[in-house]
Amino acid sequence: MTEEKNAKAATAYSSQDRVLIFDTTLRDGEQSPGATMTHEEKLEISGLLDEMGVDIIEAGFPIASEGDFNAVSAIAKNSRNSVICGLARANFKDIDRCWEAVKHASQPRIHTFIGTSPLHRAIPNLNKDEMAERIHETVSHARNLCDNVQWSPMDATRTEEDYLCRVVEIAIKAGATTINIPDTVGYTAPRESADLIRMLIAKVPGADEVVFATHCHNDLGMATANALAAVEGGARQIECTINGLGERAGNTALEEVVMALKVRHDIMPWSTGVDTTKIMNISRRVAAVSGFAVQFNKAIVGKNAFAHESGIHQDGMLKNAETFEIMRPSDVGLSDTNLVMGKHSGRAALRAKLKDLGFELGDNQLKDVFVRFKALADRKKEVYDDDLVALMRDQSADEQSDRLQVKKLRVVCGTEGPQTADLTLAIDGVDHQVEATGDGPVDATFNAVKALFKHEARLQLYQVHAVTEGTDAQATVSVRMEEDGKIATGQSADTDTVVASAKAYVNALNRLLVRRDQQDPGFDVKGVSYKDAG
Repeated sequence: MTEEKNAKAATAYSSQDRVLIFDTTLRDGEQSPGATMTHEEKLEISGLLDEMGVDIIEAGFPIASEGDFNAVSAIAKNSRNSVICGLARANFKDIDRCWEAVKHASQPRIHTFIGTSPLHRAIPNLNKDEMAERIHETVSHARNLCDNVQWSPMDATRTEEDYLCRVVEIAIKAGATTINIPDTVGYTAPRESADLIRMLIAKVPGADEVVFATHCHNDLGMATANALAAVEGGARQIECTINGLGERAGNTALEEVVMALKVRHDIMPWSTGVDTTKIMNISRRVAAVSGFAVQFNKAIVGKNAFAHESGIHQDGMLKNAETFEIMRPSDVGLSDTNLVMGKHSGRAALRAKLKDLGFELGDNQLKDVFVRFKALADRKKEVYDDDLVALMRDQSADEQSDRLQVKKLRVVCGTEGPQTADLTLAIDGVDHQVEATGDGPVDATFNAVKALFKHEARLQLYQVHAVTEGTDAQATVSVRMEEDGKIATGQSADTDTVVASAKAYVNALNRLLVRRDQQDPGFDVKGVSYKDAG
């Protein structure tokens, strides 16, 4: 009789047509090596997520650092529509600190977790019964503070089925309102993902009274497929990030699951509350503030997602766009046309174009951007949409870079001997000048920066790609640097590749300085690092 009741409950639950979108860009996404965002950038991204209709925003890990706590607290105070969630390990100190940060939100949530697989149980050295007791105590404590509590058995997809059912039941009885099932290491496959959710809904008493969520990683390239399969199995919350940002191979990409549910509503009859026309804008902003460029062939938001080069494809597109496009560019906030701007374009035209690209500017911001635009237009015959996006990315980087700034650079190259860079660098508002040599113009420039600003940061990555076509195209340069275990990325674009390289290098140094100032070293309690959450 009990099995029949649970089966009916699972069937009824799976018929619900609303899927909640839980965005963890600011928590799991920011844990990508080098993706650390500033306080102001976190507030900006959370505001964009709130505006686009994300149901729950996981704003960070409050106990990780003072900077994380302050960011979560500020986001909670500024939230309008979204539930604001903070992450906490399974101990009272973490949970209390999390509550202090999120309690200011109109809709706060505490998300607490513990690793339940055999491998993860060994980390805090707890046996099954001890861990079960820890779950009961900590979830009960969280529920006494907040009515909205989410609980996650980390590495759930590698946890024994019977034990997973046992601890999920304990969490529900202790007051959890959402049960998240994380595929922490990206191990599972779609069929397993769906079957796991179905099994829990059918077997665990009280499962029909909570929301089941899915949190997938992309180590085997199946995060989106696993998340959608879990929804078919009865999950009604998807945890995801913008651009699939996240540790290792990343998390489920918000834009992919949202557009999959929208485009294939015929076979996946579930809806979200996300305004998809805002996807491109937030994708660009996350790429800019995180320093993680979006790959050209990335689904939905990649540069080539709506590009057609094959003659057969182009012919079909001219006759009927639906021939080779299953969704319209405008569905995700991408302009159907790429109108060219030039040196004769005025402020009104620039404001309108930037608004079309998702950038709302105040009068003072427009004034600064217009000066940069005119300078770019003098160097390029035609300024395309991608040029303007790169321009706005540089504008944002400079607004955050208050310690170091490239003021002037002159490079002398020859066919023989070392190259020379004459650099003027502003350090805390004071100009300093030096001349340095190197094996090529970029190496000479980086040596000049090191000579003016002593540091031990090590260059891990240097990458260049053209923003648009032509010999006058802007080059976007990405660098990744590491110092004392901290990693930061920097990006910049310019028609001069060496100038872009200098600015990207300095941008990465500024980000390292922000991390140094925030004193965010991470921590390790009983062998569980906060970087391993979820």
